[in-house]
Amino acid sequence: VPGGDAHAGHNHGGHAHAAPHGGTLVELGDHAYNVELLRDPATGKLTAWILDAHAENFVRIASPAIEVVAMPGGKFTPLSLAAVANPATGETVGSTSQFEVQADWLKTSGPFSGIVTVEIRGTKFEKVGFALPK
Repeated sequence: VPGGDAHAGHNHGGHAHAAPHGGTLVELGDHAYNVELLRDPATGKLTAWILDAHAENFVRIASPAIEVVAMPGGKFTPLSLAAVANPATGETVGSTSQFEVQADWLKTSGPFSGIVTVEIRGTKFEKVGFALPK
């Protein structure tokens, strides 16, 4: 779509992807990867998981953090989601699919939009837009 959102009208060939943790899926690239974002208003935690194109498998990456700029109420608010080690899956900082950050404003914020930047296997996905529900 010239001058428009290249994702508009994109229907994944008649199939949809479900977020494994019940969060919001954000497509990265042209059906390359997904990032699932999930906010826990009780703790003020925002968690992200890097997933494959069909949101079926976790994708470990080497990044120590994922950068997000949230826009609650139109105010630019940078967040750095740190890599999370998980002994149950063998994931470590430097080889993990899970990232998280805690911020008190996430406890009270309603729906908000933002952008995410992440590098996966040598490809940098920059300023990818998302919208989180309440």
